[in-house]
Amino acid sequence: MSFAVKEMFLTLQGEGINAGRRAVFLRFAGCNLWSGREEDRATAQCTFCDTDFVGMDGEEGGRYDLDALVAKAVALWGDDPRGRLIVMTGGEPMLQVTDDLVDALHAAGFEVAMESNGTIPAAPGIDWVTISPKAGTEVVQRSGAELKLVWPQSGVDPEVFRDWAFDHFLIQPMDGAHREAWRAEALRYVMEHPGWRLSVQTHKMIGIP
Repeated sequence: MSFAVKEMFLTLQGEGINAGRRAVFLRFAGCNLWSGREEDRATAQCTFCDTDFVGMDGEEGGRYDLDALVAKAVALWGDDPRGRLIVMTGGEPMLQVTDDLVDALHAAGFEVAMESNGTIPAAPGIDWVTISPKAGTEVVQRSGAELKLVWPQSGVDPEVFRDWAFDHFLIQPMDGAHREAWRAEALRYVMEHPGWRLSVQTHKMIGIP
C-alpha cells in the first residue's frame, strides 16, 4: 500500500491537551466530509475546515510506501529519540491509516496520535485519539483521549457528547471572519458548563505551522 501525503513537518502541537509538545505532523491528503474545493464548501458535510488537504504538494508531500513514510518521520524528528510523537491528521487520516503503519511507527519509537472527524473507526493501536465531531455526521468513534468540538456549530448540543468515553472534553473557537464573536461564545460556553475545557489554536498565535 502507498500513502498520499499532503505534507509532513516538525512543529509544536498547537491545540488540545498536548499543546506545546514537539511533534512530527503527518497530514494525509483527502477527506470524506469535503472535497477541499471551495466551490463545494457550501454543500459539504463540513463547511468550516481551515486546512488545505488537497493534493500532495506541501512540505515533504508525496506518495510514500510504509518504510519510506516511517523513515521520513524519523528523519524529521532527529537523532534524539526521547519523547517521539507523531500526529496523524488530514483531511481525514482514517481513510489511509492502517494497523501496519501504527505498528511501524511504534517500532520506530513514536507515540502515535491522530486527529479525526470520527466517522471511521480509529485503528485500535493509536495511543492518543482526538475526535472533532461535525454537525449532521454519524460519529462512530465515541472513545478516545479527547473530544474537541469546534464551536459554535448550528444543530449541535455539546452535552450529548458527555456520555461518550473520552478523557477530556474541549471546546475550540471556530476560526474565520467572525473569530472574535466565536471566541466569546466558546468562552461563555466553557464558563457555564463545568467539565468542558477551552482549546485555542496556539500555533496561529505564535506563527508556526
